[in-house]
Amino acid sequence: MIRFTAVAVAGFVALGSIGVRTALAQQSTAQRTSAIVASFNKSKHAIKERHGVRVEKYKEVRSEPVVLKNLRDYSGSYEAEGLGLSFDLRVDQDGHVTGNGSEAVNDDQTIFRVFTLRNARIDGALLTATKVYERGGTESFEGVFINKTSFDSPTDTGHRSFGLGVVGHTVILAGNVGIDRVFYERKH
Repeated sequence: MIRFTAVAVAGFVALGSIGVRTALAQQSTAQRTSAIVASFNKSKHAIKERHGVRVEKYKEVRSEPVVLKNLRDYSGSYEAEGLGLSFDLRVDQDGHVTGNGSEAVNDDQTIFRVFTLRNARIDGALLTATKVYERGGTESFEGVFINKTSFDSPTDTGHRSFGLGVVGHTVILAGNVGIDRVFYERKH
């Protein structure tokens, strides 16, 4: 018969709960990464015929998460072209993540608000942080490093770009159109 002391049993329970918490955190990260990546995929194929004229439209976007072995390779300048959104990301050799950026707050992109990233962290391909605005206020920041490939026809070889797909922040465009996901392409 095997006897366990209370200390040994408590040790097994503690190790088990640490493993469960770690598994839940990893599962949550994996699930969140998959959900964000999926939101950047799209496929549209439409054919219209009017008065004997056939017009075909095709667009497919495939995204995949990018996990880099060297975290410093995520460093760079990122920009959502035409939206007035940009940020610089720096990752040091120890994996500490810092960054700052700006967002246009009006339609003609002449007024910007500046932010820094606080508590930034990269887990796999997922970047999480808090944006701290220069004039006060905070907002969560969450995105996935992705390779995004766009196809303009079924036979197109595609155009690939690397960047950060960010969700959760609604950007208001001209005409009061809001978008809640933005792709920041890395500029070298």
